[in-house]
Amino acid sequence: MSQLFCTLPKRLTVSPSPPLLHFNYRSSRTRLVCSKMATESSPSPLTHSITIPSQLSQPVHVVAAPGLSESDFRCAVESTLFKQWLKNLQSETGILANGDMLLKHVLIQGVDMFGKRIGFLKFKADIFCKETGQKVPGIVFARGPAVAVLILLDSEGETYAILTEQVRAPTGRVILELPAGMLDDDKGDFVGTAVREVEEETGIQLKLEDMIDLTAFLYPSTGCKFFPSPGGCDEEISLFLYRGRVDKEIIMQLQGKETGLRDHGELIKVRVVPYRELWRTTPDAKVLTAIALYEMAGKEELLPSRT
Repeated sequence: MSQLFCTLPKRLTVSPSPPLLHFNYRSSRTRLVCSKMATESSPSPLTHSITIPSQLSQPVHVVAAPGLSESDFRCAVESTLFKQWLKNLQSETGILANGDMLLKHVLIQGVDMFGKRIGFLKFKADIFCKETGQKVPGIVFARGPAVAVLILLDSEGETYAILTEQVRAPTGRVILELPAGMLDDDKGDFVGTAVREVEEETGIQLKLEDMIDLTAFLYPSTGCKFFPSPGGCDEEISLFLYRGRVDKEIIMQLQGKETGLRDHGELIKVRVVPYRELWRTTPDAKVLTAIALYEMAGKEELLPSRT
């Protein structure tokens, strides 16, 4: 593969991921409280009881939906996805933070395993307003944090954006989008994941020190991430920027290149689009958010200078 020759910024901005909240739970297998599972021989549903600090006198009852196996139920309750959701509820901006809301019940409905780890988790939470008694919408599709990268390459007076063309079954469409991917573990290596996803999806090899975290420019109260679909999904995305200069030959080689992990079902093609046309080229929320952050960060002179 041809190498990219890029002019690197003098100063790079990469923010650390915000620390997770820590709760002092009493002892149990899942580090939550009062765990109790029904046995396989029991006719009653699989259940789990949790006591969380913000409502010590009212434990949360977690129940498996009919048909969910005991192993999947245990994986769900012990998963990073579920524990992180509970922590988010009690964070500074969390639903339970001011004591106006009450979490009573969680129904675990489905689990999709990615190898030995949970990739997707589907559940329904019963959260009530204490004053009115009304229940708030609580259907959750949990998939955890992800990263995406806006790659801009200058060549012969034109700036190009690098996109991936992928089949997206949920939309029923083929979508042009930024190179992106989920975090494979709970270590919070956002920058490393971004670099790895770019190489897998486009074949371009980037260096960690070349990455600029665009979401780091958001106010700390946002968590320095953005939520593409908070009405139903917990996914929070970190957006990174890479800028470089290449010969026109590299642009031509990238256009239409087939990439992706074929054995994982990734049928990806690289598409190169002039940056001036990018905002009207795709409906991908990651692209549109990246443009907004890049343009505003540039306007506010927050981006490192280029040599």
